[in-house]
Amino acid sequence: MENKKSGYKSRHYDFPTKRYCQMLDLKDDPELIEEYEKRHGRECYWPEIGAGIKSVGILEMEIYLCGNRLFMIVETPLDFDWDTAFDRLAGLPRQAEWEEYMSVFQQADPNASSAEKWQQMGRIFHLYDDE
Repeated sequence: MENKKSGYKSRHYDFPTKRYCQMLDLKDDPELIEEYEKRHGRECYWPEIGAGIKSVGILEMEIYLCGNRLFMIVETPLDFDWDTAFDRLAGLPRQAEWEEYMSVFQQADPNASSAEKWQQMGRIFHLYDDE
């Protein structure tokens, strides 16, 4: 069983990929955070949101939680263009509804798109092995 102590298995692709890392803060309220987690669980999953994410070229998306801070990892093919993909994603059916549904938990403008809410993070370290 995967968990934060044993780690999380990564997917392997037969082609080069890249990753984006982002963060977003939730309101610092344990009940709201618990509900946010619940809405991202398998029982409450909106399949059309996942299908939309995949349709714009995203291979994998993971969200991690520590306190009230969210950390998201997005894996894509090397030729993925972030702005183009997220412009397309914002226009897909139910995406705006999903953003509104989640906005009550987030310390962000409730009218902002996903791309506006989630802040891109810059990598400052990796193991500098031969690449």
